[in-house]
Amino acid sequence: MLPEDDEKPEPTSADVGTPEAPSSEAAGRRRGGHTIRAKYGEDYYKKIGKKGGKALKEQRGNEYYRTIAQKGGQANVNKYGPEHFSNMGKLGGNTTKQRQDSDFYRRIGRLGGAARRRKKSPDSNDS
Repeated sequence: MLPEDDEKPEPTSADVGTPEAPSSEAAGRRRGGHTIRAKYGEDYYKKIGKKGGKALKEQRGNEYYRTIAQKGGQANVNKYGPEHFSNMGKLGGNTTKQRQDSDFYRRIGRLGGAARRRKKSPDSNDS
């Protein structure tokens, strides 16, 4: 799984000696992840996960993630229905109204789309 130019992590002190023989085949499989974790450390899984994620992103591009996000969102709409998301939006709006001062909506209303427009680069042709 590691490219040839990458070094394998050094075994930790938990790796010294011989591992216990599993009492059954199933017990040995259950202990498999623990053995690797003990041998290479906690960060090993994080490192190989990041490498795999980067490789997948380079291979498939951003459009892949956009597509699966849309499919996941549509699956949730099919499962819960549009009313569920409408209620979630109302709850979020009411919570914001409770947490912010009475002048909050007046301030953001004055901004309108100005905050978004300021972020665009000066060479943009959108008008």
